[in-house]
Amino acid sequence: MHLADLEFARDLLELVDASPTPYHAVTNLRAGLEAAGFTALDPSAAWSGPGGRAFVAMGGTLVAWAVPEDAAPQTPFRIVGAHTDSPNLRLKPRPDTGGSGFRQLGVEVYGGVLLNSWLDRDLGIAGRVAVRGSAGPDLRLLHVAEPVARIPQLAIHLDRDVNERGLTLDRQLHLAPVWGTGAPEAGGFGRWLADRLGVDVDDVLGWDLMFHDLAPGSFLGVDRSMLSAPRLDNLLSCHVAVRALVDAVERPAGADDPIPVVVLFDHEEIGSTSAVGATSTLLRTVLERLVGRRGGGAEDLARALAGSLVVSADNAHATHPNYPERHEPAHPVRCNGGPVVKRNAQVRYATDAGTEAEVVLAAERVGVPLQQFVVRSNLPCGSTIGPLTAAALGVPTVDVGVAQLAMHSVRELAGAHDPARLAALLTELLRPTR
Repeated sequence: MHLADLEFARDLLELVDASPTPYHAVTNLRAGLEAAGFTALDPSAAWSGPGGRAFVAMGGTLVAWAVPEDAAPQTPFRIVGAHTDSPNLRLKPRPDTGGSGFRQLGVEVYGGVLLNSWLDRDLGIAGRVAVRGSAGPDLRLLHVAEPVARIPQLAIHLDRDVNERGLTLDRQLHLAPVWGTGAPEAGGFGRWLADRLGVDVDDVLGWDLMFHDLAPGSFLGVDRSMLSAPRLDNLLSCHVAVRALVDAVERPAGADDPIPVVVLFDHEEIGSTSAVGATSTLLRTVLERLVGRRGGGAEDLARALAGSLVVSADNAHATHPNYPERHEPAHPVRCNGGPVVKRNAQVRYATDAGTEAEVVLAAERVGVPLQQFVVRSNLPCGSTIGPLTAAALGVPTVDVGVAQLAMHSVRELAGAHDPARLAALLTELLRPTR
């Protein structure tokens, strides 16, 4: 493996391990932006000055940009979008349950989870908790990286034909993790949580908490050419996007260069319909304010968007060696084969000929190989924030991503070379070399 690829992949695994939730991901990514000279802005305050490096963070969503001081109001944008959330199991507001001598916690399934992958894993708990403060609710991050829970699978002796029939899991009956022995205690989880936070139980006002697998990310294979980790979909793209933005703004800016922007949305895995999802007005509002800071108005924003490009960065399906019949035979996709351009005739991906050409030319300039993904015609196609962002902004959009296996499993698999290649491509797209 090339040393640069190895170092990039190692940094990615460190981010994934430290980011069990979208809230932790934003916290960790913004720290990298601040180290690179980006300033955090309050979305409820007035923004002054025509340019600069800055970002806003709201919950599990982050928008960052770098506006040259002399940029005209109608200067186009180059936007890279990704999402911070991953499918998982989230705690109910009153989670205490149990039976047969076990204390358990009730969960809801978030997104398209591969349910069986969560069985027999040591699980931690993480997220954010609203705590009573002197001036209102105080949102605190929680990351319990200890084996506090587990979902034990039914023994094969009690389900003899499971391997032939296939495993069927009821989301209500079969997914409640055990987290202790004895009789269920009403309010027991709330008391445990208050103790972890060092507050009175009455001061815990609510939570957004979820389980995560405790096994750390790792290199895999005799040649260490693969990455095995949770949440590669889509923390991989988030890490790459922020690194690409930081690298892009270090290049000299030309008078005609577009303004580089990165947006990392929450809630993609459940449809993006939220105040901080891709269907919200958040990104458009930020772009309007950036134009307004430079003295522009609606006409300038319209001109800027007309010349802009959005790159939706989300992982793609690699061809599975055990299930080749599930893939389009004329479009094989391989891990470590380079970034993947995704196409779909029903516009489940936003790529068209013009936007794909932009990616092809950028890849040629930086020497990055490309692949193409098309779903089989007799299978439904997934989607991304690409079509949603294209519709919200009216901006040409292209869908690209790194190839992976086991998408939406508690633990996913990707090529170790590909993240650095995607970073080189996105850096070139955000600020082209001249």
